[in-house]
Amino acid sequence: MLKHPTLDQLNQLGLSGMAHAFCELEHNGDATSLSHAEWLGLLLDHEATYRNDRRLALRLRHAKLRHHAVPEDVDYRAQRGLDPRLFERLLRGDWITAHENCAIIGPAGVGKSWLACAMGHKACRDNRSVLYTRLPRLIDDLSLAKGDGRIASRMKSLARVDLLILDDWGLQPLDGNARHHLLEILEDRYGRRSTLVTSQLPVASWFDLIGDPTYADAILDRLVHNAHRLELTGESMRRQLAVAAA
Repeated sequence: MLKHPTLDQLNQLGLSGMAHAFCELEHNGDATSLSHAEWLGLLLDHEATYRNDRRLALRLRHAKLRHHAVPEDVDYRAQRGLDPRLFERLLRGDWITAHENCAIIGPAGVGKSWLACAMGHKACRDNRSVLYTRLPRLIDDLSLAKGDGRIASRMKSLARVDLLILDDWGLQPLDGNARHHLLEILEDRYGRRSTLVTSQLPVASWFDLIGDPTYADAILDRLVHNAHRLELTGESMRRQLAVAAA
């Protein structure tokens, strides 16, 4: 292993990317032709790349995305009514900067969760904090947190994340506890952070799903009125893949 006072200093200062690049340049015969400015520039580029990669890995670990989905793998040829221009505009994330919401709606199996995770991955790349969760599981977790006194800290953490992805909206009716938790989450985030929901149900049926008219008005006002909608159609892609494989 290379021993050099400069290398030791780089490691002591926590400049791991520069230290790794320093070792590579020391063993690269072509590096002798570089000027001092070029040498330093290469070290700084390596350090920036190293830090960006570590930050992205940390963002993705905290995001807990259900699918390893990236924008580059989106299949625009699939027959599901996905508008490429709209989706690419959503990927840019201006709606997240503006603290607006998004809803991906369509039948089971058309890739709603996958597309949501691809958007979450892009947000992580843009150095935004992201959290993915299925809405039924989140409601269960919050009920447990309320029972053991963790509810306040849990709600604060949900309020801080730049993009909250609530998957499987509308799989089951909301009871009084769920309505209350959901309203508190959306109230804390309204105008401050962005929320993305996926649902098999059209927006027109969400009012009845929530159950209580007062809560329904309050929840939908905070979620839907400034939401971008990505509406998908078609048959289940999972079923199509299974038929193709057979």
